[in-house]
Amino acid sequence: MDIIEKELNNRKIEIQNEVELLFKANMKITHWDVAEADNEKAARILWEIMQEKLDAIHNDIAAGKYKN
Repeated sequence: MDIIEKELNNRKIEIQNEVELLFKANMKITHWDVAEADNEKAARILWEIMQEKLDAIHNDIAAGKYKN
């Protein structure tokens, strides 16, 4: 395991918790803005929005955007 893998592995739980926090914060905002919101539908749409951005980042990596 190289130094980058060690560093990110050490922060893995923190990174995952931050993603979950982002998801839950946006679920809460949706609930505040739309009182009768279907939480399952909101969660699915929010996940799709987040996945769309993760896919875009993945494509950027594949295209070499983050090469030194």
